[in-house]
Amino acid sequence: MKVFVVGATGQIGNHLIDLLQKSEEHTVRAMVRKKEQAEELKSQGIDVAVASLEGSVKDIADAAKGCDAIVFTAGSGGHTGLDKTLLIDLDGAAKTVEAAELAGIHRFVIVSALQANHRENWNQEMVPYYVAKHYADRMVETSNLDYTIIRPGALLNEASTGKVTASANLGTGSIPREDVAKTIYAALNAQETFKKSFDLISGETYINEALKHI
Repeated sequence: MKVFVVGATGQIGNHLIDLLQKSEEHTVRAMVRKKEQAEELKSQGIDVAVASLEGSVKDIADAAKGCDAIVFTAGSGGHTGLDKTLLIDLDGAAKTVEAAELAGIHRFVIVSALQANHRENWNQEMVPYYVAKHYADRMVETSNLDYTIIRPGALLNEASTGKVTASANLGTGSIPREDVAKTIYAALNAQETFKKSFDLISGETYINEALKHI
C-alpha cells in the first residue's frame, strides 16, 4: 500500500514516515508545502509531493494521485493563531477528505484529539481547537471513505512502549507520539478499525491486539 502522509514534517508524521520507509508492506509519499522541505526529504530517499492545505482540493488530489491510502496528521501547532486552527485543522482536513474522494482513494486515517466527539469533556482552554477537530471528524464520518479516526490523549515525546488502551470513550490520559504513529501504521490494514473512531492513550495492551477489539 502506498500511503500519502499529510503533516509529514510534524512529529507524529516523522515517526510514521520512518515506519513506512522501513516497511516491507507499505511505501510512503510525504506531502510538504515548501520546496526546501521537499529537498530535505528527497535527500533521505523519500517520495515527496509539494502541496498546501491552504491551496485547492485539486492540488491535494493531484499530489496524492497513485496512492492507496491517506493519513492526515497535520496540525496548526500551538504557536499559531485561531485563523490557522480553522484553515489547517478544520478546512485542511475537509479538503483532504474531498481530495481523497476526487482521487479515488478510499482508505483514510485521521488523527483527532481525545474526547473531540464529546463537547462536555473539552478542555476549556482549547475550545477552538476541539471545535475544529470535532467538525473535521464529522466531515470524515459523512464521507464515503473507509476511515479510521484516532483520538489520542496528551502527546508526549517519551519513548514508545508499544502498548495502548483504545476505546470509543476514554477519560484523560497521555501517549507518546511514537505510539500514535505505530497505531496509525497498524490501523492501515486493520479492517476492524474501518468506519470506526476511538480514543487512544497509553495502556497495557499491545497495539495490534488493542485494535482487534475496537
